Amino acid sequence: MQKSILIIGACGQIGTELTIALREKYGNDSVVASDIREGSENLMQSGPFELLDATNYEAIEDVVMHYEIAEVYLMAAMLSATAEKFPMRAWNLNMNSLFNVLNLAKEKKIDKIFWPSSIAVFGPNTPKNETPQHTLMEPSTVYGISKQSGERWCEYYFKKFGVDVRSVRYPGLISWKTQPGGGTTDYAVEIFHKALSEKKYTSFLNEETKLPMMYMDDAIWATISLMDANNGDLSIRSSYNLGAMSFAPRELAECIKTHIPDFEITYKPDFRQEIANSWPASVDDSKASQDWGWAPEFDLGKTTEEMLKNLEQ
Repeated sequence: MQKSILIIGACGQIGTELTIALREKYGNDSVVASDIREGSENLMQSGPFELLDATNYEAIEDVVMHYEIAEVYLMAAMLSATAEKFPMRAWNLNMNSLFNVLNLAKEKKIDKIFWPSSIAVFGPNTPKNETPQHTLMEPSTVYGISKQSGERWCEYYFKKFGVDVRSVRYPGLISWKTQPGGGTTDYAVEIFHKALSEKKYTSFLNEETKLPMMYMDDAIWATISLMDANNGDLSIRSSYNLGAMSFAPRELAECIKTHIPDFEITYKPDFRQEIANSWPASVDDSKASQDWGWAPEFDLGKTTEEMLKNLEQ
């Protein structure tokens, strides 16, 4: 029998592209998209969609039962910069949505969960370069605290109840298909739009703030390949470090200038600078490589080419 998949938070930056990729892999009717609002025309027309509040257990359970769902990808979350403005709303969404799907799996109503963590789990006392898989965390943001708590609960449900939950710590994600969703790494998407429309950009991070980043195609591949991995091969049930490239705004601007020579960048750091200062500059993702064959395809140069080429069209 074909596996049935539910994506909660399907209209967000990652969810939109993940939904399309999973529908291409498993068939449109096998992948149910859901969110608290409707999404892009492509997402809405390519397969089943349900309006769904990620914090409402009964509503999620109804959809799971109706479609005989086997796997849930929980992509609903309030991201770092937005969560600092609405801390209790962020905590409520990020944590209660996770408990809802963990408890459905505990009750054997679904078989497998994907839940994304983030480099936001790390804090100012974490080693900055090649941050280890297991290290001091101490996150200093609402988003990071919720993600670190989520990692601990995922591992607890795996060990205590045998719940098959899988996770990666996403770095900053770069995509031309969807708008960013209120994260601290959003400058790395906005800059391409501004480079093409205005040939100038004001960065909300300073020029030397190096952060781990990833092109969206790599993030989607990592997510699906982790879910396809054999259960017995996985040694991490909190969340896997995931890296692809690390760069600062100045380096990204210089790369863009090789395509748009008269592009100019200025710097006006805001409250997001303090968030970025607490995050790693690069991560050690060797565990992901060993356990399920993770390897990125896109570096800074290839990402810049893809972004500019697709946004120009």
